[in-house]
Amino acid sequence: MIRKFVITSLAVLALTAAEAQVQTPPTSTKSEVHQVVGLTDVKIDYSRPNMRGRLVFGDLVPYGRLWRTGANMNTVVSFANDVEIDGKILKKGSYAIYTIPKVEEWEVIFYKDTNNWGLPEKWDETKIALSTKVKVQNLDRKFETFTLAINNVNIDYADLEIMWERTLIPVRFKVPTDNLAMESISETFEGPKIVDYYAAAEYFYLTGKDLTKALSWINSAIDKSGDKVPYYFVRLKSQIQAKAGDKVGAVATAKVALDLAEKANNLDYVKMNKDAIKEWSKAI
Repeated sequence: MIRKFVITSLAVLALTAAEAQVQTPPTSTKSEVHQVVGLTDVKIDYSRPNMRGRLVFGDLVPYGRLWRTGANMNTVVSFANDVEIDGKILKKGSYAIYTIPKVEEWEVIFYKDTNNWGLPEKWDETKIALSTKVKVQNLDRKFETFTLAINNVNIDYADLEIMWERTLIPVRFKVPTDNLAMESISETFEGPKIVDYYAAAEYFYLTGKDLTKALSWINSAIDKSGDKVPYYFVRLKSQIQAKAGDKVGAVATAKVALDLAEKANNLDYVKMNKDAIKEWSKAI
Protein backbone atom coordinates (compact mmCIF):
# COMPACT_ATOMS: atom_id res chain seq x y z
CA MET A 1 0.00 0.00 0.00
CA ILE A 2 2.81 2.41 0.91
CA ARG A 3 4.65 1.61 -2.37
CA LYS A 4 1.45 2.15 -4.34
CA PHE A 5 0.84 5.49 -2.56
CA VAL A 6 4.40 6.67 -3.33
CA ILE A 7 4.09 5.74 -7.01
CA THR A 8 0.71 7.48 -7.26
CA SER A 9 2.08 10.61 -5.54
CA LEU A 10 5.08 10.72 -7.87
CA ALA A 11 2.79 10.37 -10.87
CA VAL A 12 0.64 13.27 -9.66
CA LEU A 13 3.72 15.44 -9.08
CA ALA A 14 5.10 14.59 -12.53
CA LEU A 15 1.78 15.49 -14.16
CA THR A 16 1.58 18.75 -12.19
CA ALA A 17 5.13 19.64 -13.19
CA ALA A 18 4.36 18.91 -16.84
CA GLU A 19 1.31 21.20 -16.76
CA ALA A 20 3.03 24.02 -14.82
CA GLN A 21 4.40 26.93 -16.84
CA VAL A 22 6.55 29.75 -15.52
CA GLN A 23 5.03 33.18 -16.22
CA THR A 24 7.55 35.96 -16.83
CA PRO A 25 7.18 39.26 -18.71
CA PRO A 26 8.72 39.42 -22.20
CA THR A 27 11.74 41.66 -22.72
CA SER A 28 10.08 43.09 -25.83
CA THR A 29 6.37 43.72 -25.42
CA LYS A 30 3.92 43.32 -28.29
CA SER A 31 1.98 46.38 -29.41
CA GLU A 32 -0.68 47.32 -31.95
CA VAL A 33 -1.45 50.69 -33.54
CA HIS A 34 -4.69 51.45 -35.40
CA GLN A 35 -5.31 54.81 -37.02
CA VAL A 36 -7.79 56.01 -39.62
CA VAL A 37 -6.21 58.57 -41.96
CA GLY A 38 -8.88 60.28 -44.04
CA LEU A 39 -10.85 57.21 -45.11
CA THR A 40 -7.98 54.71 -44.93
CA ASP A 41 -7.39 52.22 -42.10
CA VAL A 42 -3.73 51.88 -41.12
CA LYS A 43 -2.55 49.20 -38.67
CA ILE A 44 0.86 48.37 -37.23
CA ASP A 45 1.79 45.20 -35.32
CA TYR A 46 5.24 45.14 -33.71
CA SER A 47 7.34 44.31 -30.67
CA ARG A 48 8.95 47.01 -28.50
CA PRO A 49 12.48 46.47 -27.14
CA ASN A 50 13.90 48.80 -24.46
CA MET A 51 17.26 50.57 -24.35
CA ARG A 52 18.08 49.13 -20.90
CA GLY A 53 21.20 51.30 -20.58
CA ARG A 54 22.52 50.34 -24.00
CA LEU A 55 23.68 52.64 -26.78
CA VAL A 56 21.25 51.89 -29.60
CA PHE A 57 22.12 53.41 -32.97
CA GLY A 58 25.66 52.81 -34.10
CA ASP A 59 26.10 50.01 -31.53
CA LEU A 60 23.13 47.74 -30.72
CA VAL A 61 21.73 48.65 -34.14
CA PRO A 62 24.78 49.12 -36.40
CA TYR A 63 24.82 51.82 -39.05
CA GLY A 64 24.71 50.73 -42.68
CA ARG A 65 23.21 47.29 -42.00
CA LEU A 66 19.70 45.98 -42.58
CA TRP A 67 17.62 46.07 -39.38
CA ARG A 68 14.38 44.28 -38.57
CA THR A 69 13.03 47.58 -37.12
CA GLY A 70 11.79 46.22 -33.83
CA ALA A 71 12.11 42.81 -32.20
CA ASN A 72 10.89 39.23 -32.57
CA MET A 73 8.53 38.65 -35.52
CA ASN A 74 8.36 41.17 -38.36
CA THR A 75 7.10 44.65 -37.71
CA VAL A 76 4.07 44.75 -40.04
CA VAL A 77 2.16 47.75 -41.37
CA SER A 78 -1.16 47.32 -43.20
CA PHE A 79 -2.87 49.84 -45.47
CA ALA A 80 -6.53 49.37 -46.43
CA ASN A 81 -6.04 51.45 -49.61
CA ASP A 82 -3.18 52.28 -51.95
CA VAL A 83 -0.97 55.00 -50.48
CA GLU A 84 1.70 57.27 -51.92
CA ILE A 85 5.19 57.54 -50.42
CA ASP A 86 7.85 59.80 -51.89
CA GLY A 87 5.89 60.05 -55.15
CA LYS A 88 5.62 56.25 -55.48
CA ILE A 89 2.49 54.11 -55.07
CA LEU A 90 2.43 51.40 -52.40
CA LYS A 91 -0.43 49.02 -53.09
CA LYS A 92 -2.90 48.24 -50.33
CA GLY A 93 -1.90 45.27 -48.20
CA SER A 94 0.50 44.26 -45.43
CA TYR A 95 4.26 44.81 -45.44
CA ALA A 96 7.21 44.08 -43.18
CA ILE A 97 9.18 47.22 -42.38
CA TYR A 98 12.95 46.96 -42.69
CA THR A 99 15.40 49.82 -42.37
CA ILE A 100 19.04 50.62 -43.02
CA PRO A 101 19.96 53.23 -40.39
CA LYS A 102 22.69 55.78 -41.06
CA VAL A 103 23.81 58.84 -39.12
CA GLU A 104 21.98 61.42 -41.26
CA GLU A 105 19.57 59.36 -43.36
CA TRP A 106 17.69 56.07 -43.16
CA GLU A 107 16.43 53.84 -45.92
CA VAL A 108 12.96 52.52 -45.08
CA ILE A 109 11.88 49.38 -46.95
CA PHE A 110 8.38 47.92 -47.30
CA TYR A 111 8.84 44.18 -47.89
CA LYS A 112 6.12 41.86 -49.20
CA ASP A 113 7.02 38.82 -47.07
CA THR A 114 5.79 39.40 -43.50
CA ASN A 115 6.38 35.90 -42.08
CA ASN A 116 9.94 36.12 -40.82
CA TRP A 117 11.50 36.03 -37.40
CA GLY A 118 13.70 39.05 -37.76
CA LEU A 119 15.46 39.19 -41.13
CA PRO A 120 14.59 36.79 -43.98
CA GLU A 121 16.99 33.85 -44.36
CA LYS A 122 17.43 34.93 -47.96
CA TRP A 123 16.84 38.56 -48.92
CA ASP A 124 14.80 38.82 -52.13
CA GLU A 125 15.01 42.14 -53.98
CA THR A 126 11.87 41.26 -55.95
CA LYS A 127 9.88 41.36 -52.71
CA ILE A 128 10.66 45.03 -52.09
CA ALA A 129 7.35 46.80 -52.72
CA LEU A 130 8.79 50.26 -52.07
CA SER A 131 11.80 51.89 -50.48
CA THR A 132 12.38 55.51 -49.52
CA LYS A 133 15.09 57.56 -47.85
CA VAL A 134 14.24 59.75 -44.85
CA LYS A 135 16.32 62.38 -43.09
CA VAL A 136 17.07 61.73 -39.41
CA GLN A 137 15.48 64.09 -36.90
CA ASN A 138 17.05 64.44 -33.43
CA LEU A 139 14.65 64.56 -30.48
CA ASP A 140 14.84 66.66 -27.32
CA ARG A 141 13.55 63.76 -25.24
CA LYS A 142 14.71 60.17 -25.03
CA PHE A 143 12.49 57.24 -26.01
CA GLU A 144 13.48 54.35 -23.72
CA THR A 145 11.07 52.01 -25.53
CA PHE A 146 11.11 51.53 -29.30
CA THR A 147 7.98 53.24 -30.60
CA LEU A 148 6.03 53.30 -33.86
CA ALA A 149 3.17 55.76 -34.26
CA ILE A 150 0.93 57.43 -36.83
CA ASN A 151 1.11 61.17 -36.18
CA ASN A 152 0.42 64.49 -37.90
CA VAL A 153 -2.84 62.98 -39.11
CA ASN A 154 -4.52 65.07 -41.80
CA ILE A 155 -7.39 64.48 -44.22
CA ASP A 156 -5.10 63.15 -46.92
CA TYR A 157 -1.77 62.33 -45.27
CA ALA A 158 0.00 61.31 -42.06
CA ASP A 159 3.47 60.36 -40.82
CA LEU A 160 4.50 56.84 -39.89
CA GLU A 161 7.03 57.67 -37.17
CA ILE A 162 9.89 55.44 -36.02
CA MET A 163 11.23 56.57 -32.63
CA TRP A 164 13.92 55.19 -30.35
CA GLU A 165 16.67 56.69 -28.22
CA ARG A 166 16.72 60.33 -29.45
CA THR A 167 16.06 59.50 -33.09
CA LEU A 168 12.91 60.17 -35.12
CA ILE A 169 12.32 58.88 -38.65
CA PRO A 170 9.05 60.28 -40.08
CA VAL A 171 7.76 58.54 -43.22
CA ARG A 172 5.10 60.73 -44.84
CA PHE A 173 2.38 58.79 -46.67
CA LYS A 174 -0.55 60.17 -48.63
CA VAL A 175 -3.96 58.50 -48.76
CA PRO A 176 -6.57 58.73 -51.58
CA THR A 177 -9.19 60.50 -49.46
CA ASP A 178 -10.50 62.76 -52.20
CA ASN A 179 -11.02 59.92 -54.68
CA LEU A 180 -12.78 57.79 -52.07
CA ALA A 181 -14.93 60.67 -50.83
CA MET A 182 -15.98 61.72 -54.33
CA GLU A 183 -16.85 58.12 -55.25
CA SER A 184 -18.92 57.86 -52.06
CA ILE A 185 -20.70 61.15 -52.74
CA SER A 186 -21.44 60.13 -56.33
CA GLU A 187 -22.81 56.72 -55.31
CA THR A 188 -24.78 57.99 -52.33
CA PHE A 189 -26.45 60.82 -54.18
CA GLU A 190 -28.44 58.37 -56.24
CA GLY A 191 -30.73 58.38 -53.19
CA PRO A 192 -29.28 60.75 -50.57
CA LYS A 193 -30.40 61.13 -46.97
CA ILE A 194 -30.31 64.36 -44.98
CA VAL A 195 -27.03 63.40 -43.32
CA ASP A 196 -25.48 62.73 -46.75
CA TYR A 197 -26.21 66.30 -47.88
CA TYR A 198 -24.60 67.59 -44.69
CA ALA A 199 -21.54 65.33 -44.99
CA ALA A 200 -20.97 66.28 -48.63
CA ALA A 201 -21.33 70.00 -47.87
CA GLU A 202 -18.92 69.72 -44.94
CA TYR A 203 -16.34 67.89 -47.03
CA PHE A 204 -16.49 70.47 -49.83
CA TYR A 205 -16.20 73.26 -47.24
CA LEU A 206 -13.19 71.68 -45.50
CA THR A 207 -11.34 70.91 -48.74
CA GLY A 208 -12.13 74.20 -50.48
CA LYS A 209 -14.05 72.63 -53.35
CA ASP A 210 -17.10 74.10 -55.13
CA LEU A 211 -18.72 76.27 -52.42
CA THR A 212 -21.82 76.81 -54.55
CA LYS A 213 -22.45 73.07 -54.45
CA ALA A 214 -21.64 72.98 -50.76
CA LEU A 215 -24.19 75.73 -50.09
CA SER A 216 -26.79 73.96 -52.20
CA TRP A 217 -26.28 70.71 -50.29
CA ILE A 218 -26.42 72.28 -46.83
CA ASN A 219 -29.59 74.14 -47.86
CA SER A 220 -31.10 70.80 -48.90
CA ALA A 221 -30.11 69.29 -45.55
CA ILE A 222 -31.71 72.22 -43.70
CA ASP A 223 -34.88 72.23 -45.83
CA LYS A 224 -35.37 68.47 -45.46
CA SER A 225 -34.93 68.70 -41.67
CA GLY A 226 -38.20 70.62 -41.33
CA ASP A 227 -38.79 71.91 -37.80
CA LYS A 228 -35.90 69.87 -36.37
CA VAL A 229 -32.93 71.61 -37.96
CA PRO A 230 -29.72 70.80 -36.03
CA TYR A 231 -27.78 73.87 -34.93
CA TYR A 232 -24.60 72.47 -36.48
CA PHE A 233 -26.31 72.33 -39.91
CA VAL A 234 -26.98 76.07 -39.71
CA ARG A 235 -23.50 76.71 -38.31
CA LEU A 236 -21.95 74.97 -41.35
CA LYS A 237 -24.09 77.07 -43.70
CA SER A 238 -22.77 80.25 -42.10
CA GLN A 239 -19.19 79.01 -42.48
CA ILE A 240 -19.72 78.21 -46.16
CA GLN A 241 -21.25 81.65 -46.75
CA ALA A 242 -18.33 83.36 -45.01
CA LYS A 243 -15.77 81.35 -46.97
CA ALA A 244 -17.58 82.26 -50.20
CA GLY A 245 -17.31 85.96 -49.29
CA ASP A 246 -20.95 86.54 -48.24
CA LYS A 247 -20.24 87.97 -44.78
CA VAL A 248 -23.68 89.63 -44.54
CA GLY A 249 -25.44 86.34 -45.19
CA ALA A 250 -23.00 84.53 -42.91
CA VAL A 251 -23.77 86.84 -39.98
CA ALA A 252 -27.53 86.48 -40.48
CA THR A 253 -27.24 82.68 -40.62
CA ALA A 254 -24.91 82.59 -37.61
CA LYS A 255 -27.51 84.44 -35.55
CA VAL A 256 -30.02 81.69 -36.36
CA ALA A 257 -27.42 79.06 -35.47
CA LEU A 258 -26.71 80.89 -32.21
CA ASP A 259 -30.39 80.86 -31.26
CA LEU A 260 -30.63 77.11 -31.98
CA ALA A 261 -27.44 76.39 -30.02
CA GLU A 262 -28.75 78.37 -27.02
CA LYS A 263 -32.01 76.41 -27.09
CA ALA A 264 -29.99 73.16 -27.22
CA ASN A 265 -27.77 74.46 -24.39
CA ASN A 266 -24.62 73.66 -26.34
CA LEU A 267 -22.17 76.18 -24.88
CA ASP A 268 -19.38 75.30 -27.31
CA TYR A 269 -21.53 76.17 -30.33
CA VAL A 270 -22.88 79.26 -28.57
CA LYS A 271 -19.33 80.54 -28.21
CA MET A 272 -18.32 79.57 -31.76
CA ASN A 273 -21.30 81.44 -33.24
CA LYS A 274 -20.76 84.52 -31.08
CA ASP A 275 -17.09 84.61 -32.06
CA ALA A 276 -17.96 84.18 -35.74
CA ILE A 277 -20.59 86.94 -35.67
CA LYS A 278 -18.09 89.30 -34.06
CA GLU A 279 -15.36 88.45 -36.58
CA TRP A 280 -17.51 88.53 -39.73
CA SER A 281 -19.27 91.73 -38.69
CA LYS A 282 -15.94 93.56 -38.95
CA ALA A 283 -15.86 92.86 -42.70
CA ILE A 284 -19.35 94.24 -43.37
